[in-house]
Amino acid sequence: MKPFLPFLAPAMALLVLSGCATKPAPSFDYSHYKASDPKSILVLPPVNNTPEIRAPYSMLSQVTLPLAESGYYVLPVSLVDETLKENGITQAQDAHDLPSAKLREIFGADAALFITMTRYGTVYKVIDSQATVSAEARLVDLKTDNVLWTGKATASTAEQQNRNQGSAAVMLVSAIVKQIVGTITDQSHPLAGLTSQRLLRAGRRDGLLYGPRSPRYKQEDEAKPR
Repeated sequence: MKPFLPFLAPAMALLVLSGCATKPAPSFDYSHYKASDPKSILVLPPVNNTPEIRAPYSMLSQVTLPLAESGYYVLPVSLVDETLKENGITQAQDAHDLPSAKLREIFGADAALFITMTRYGTVYKVIDSQATVSAEARLVDLKTDNVLWTGKATASTAEQQNRNQGSAAVMLVSAIVKQIVGTITDQSHPLAGLTSQRLLRAGRRDGLLYGPRSPRYKQEDEAKPR
């Protein structure tokens, strides 16, 4: 066994180095985020780029939970919405266009979360019907106007669907029924909750960092997939 010992150490070192090389690096620069260290977040009404008028408020009603669980104080979204309307801001895009300094003056938050709804609702596709919710977001420091973080997420009923549903005729009828049921019951609402979790729950790869109210504050490794 001794003749093989000189080759054993280099081989083990190569394995260690190759293992380190495969560790994925974060695709987002968190330097501004860590320097800002926001403690309170203002969530503005989402901009709706979908045909469904329910989309922004379906998402808005479910964003507080993942942010609070991530360790941030979240200004009550209903109070923010009413305050904007009382000041003549009735459209989400107008709220998004307000200067950061003005938002900080009115609400006193450290950072603002800007959400855009890109998909919401049930779509009929030949022999299938899917409800999908997709959203994008960016977190902006209201003191410096720096973009601290950006992200996107989606959720769909296709994730739970069984692809082996039988004949084409059965699949066609099933798709029509699912579209009708989805439209009547708004299957997209719980999907908006799942999307908000995927988008705003801290600890995910390239996701938000944990806030000061979390026991994992400044302890997470954002480069590690979760």
